[in-house]
Amino acid sequence: MENSLDQLRTKIDSLDSQLVDILAKRAELTQQVGEVKSRTGMPIYVPSREAELIAKRRLEAEEKGVAPALIEDLLRRIMRESYLTQNKQYLKVNNDIEKIVVVGGAGALGKIFVNMFNKSGYAVEILEQNDWPKAQSILENANLVLVAVPIKLTTDVIVKLGALIPPNCVLADVTSTKQSPLNAMLKSHTGPVVGLHPMFGPDVQSLVKQVVVVCEGRHPDAYQWLIEQMRVWGAVLHHSEAQDHDNAMAFIQVMRHFSSFVYGAHLSGEDPNLEQLVAFSSPIYRLELEMVGRLFAQDPELYAGIIFSNKESLGLLKRFRDRFDDALQLLENDNKGEFVKQFFAIGKWFGPYAKQCLVSSKKLLLKADDDRVLKVD
Repeated sequence: MENSLDQLRTKIDSLDSQLVDILAKRAELTQQVGEVKSRTGMPIYVPSREAELIAKRRLEAEEKGVAPALIEDLLRRIMRESYLTQNKQYLKVNNDIEKIVVVGGAGALGKIFVNMFNKSGYAVEILEQNDWPKAQSILENANLVLVAVPIKLTTDVIVKLGALIPPNCVLADVTSTKQSPLNAMLKSHTGPVVGLHPMFGPDVQSLVKQVVVVCEGRHPDAYQWLIEQMRVWGAVLHHSEAQDHDNAMAFIQVMRHFSSFVYGAHLSGEDPNLEQLVAFSSPIYRLELEMVGRLFAQDPELYAGIIFSNKESLGLLKRFRDRFDDALQLLENDNKGEFVKQFFAIGKWFGPYAKQCLVSSKKLLLKADDDRVLKVD
C-alpha cells in the first residue's frame, strides 16, 4: 500500500509540475496580450471577456466531472495574476498632454498615480512640501495638476495652487472627501476642475477592478481624457455629486473605521490573549479580527483625517451608539422575542442582498481556511 501511495503521489507531483509549466506559458501569452492592449488602447480589464471565459470553463468542468466552482476559483486567481503581468505599459490616451504635476507625488497614493502616468508615457513632475519656492517653474505649462496630499492640507494647497497653474490646466484632487476640496478648486481656479476619490489603499498593485468615484466640476470635455485614461488602466468609474459622495462615505469609511478603532480600543483595554483568540477563531471571526488589526498597521494620521474631516458624520456615529445601547438593553432585559423581531425586520431591509452576502462570504471563508497555518499542540 505504501508503494502504491508513493506511486500515486509521484503522478500527482508530475501533474502539478505540468500545471506550473502551463501557467508559465499562459503568463507569456498574457504579457503579449498586454502589449497589444497598450498599443490599441483597450482596457486591461474587460468584464464581458472575463465573464465569457469563466462561463465556458465552468461548462467544460461540469462535463468532465470537475467542480465548476473550483475551476472558477482557479481562473479568477490566475486572471488576477495575468492582470499584473499586463501592468507594465499603457496607451497614452492624449498625446497633447505635455506635462502632469502630482502635488504630493512622493506620498503613498501619489506614487501610484505617478507610476501609472509614467507607464502611459506622460511626462510627470512631483511637487512636494520643500518644492514650493520653485513651484511656479514646476507648474509652468502643466496640463494637469493632481492634488494628492493629506486631507487636512488639501484646501490650503488648492488655494496656493490657484494663482500658479495655467488657466486651461485641469485641476483635480484625490481626497476621500469631495465637497470641500471641489468647492475650493472651483473658487481658486477658473479652468477645468474635477474631484476624484480612488477607493483603494496604497498597497494595490494595479488599478484593475479598482473603483474611482468621479465628481464633476467644470468643463468636463477638458478632462475627459483623464477619465478615459483611468478606464484604460482598468479602473471602474462611478459618477456622483460631491455631497452624495460624502454622505455615502460617512457609512463606507467613517462609520467602518471608527467602529474598528473602538473595537481595537476595547480589545486593547480588556487585554485578552491575542494568540489564543486567533487560534480559537472561526474563519469569519478571524477575518473580522484581521480587518481590525489591519487598521492599526497603517498611518493613524490618514484615518484621523478621514474620520475627523467629515463633521456631519458625528450625528451618524451618535445614532449608532444609541442603537448599540438599545440592543444592549434587550440583552439586559433578556428580551429574546424583541431581538428576533428586529432581526427579521433588519433582514427584510437588506432583502436579496443578504442572501448574496451569504454566498459571497462563503467564498471568502473558504479562502481564509485555505490560507490558515495551523499550530497543533
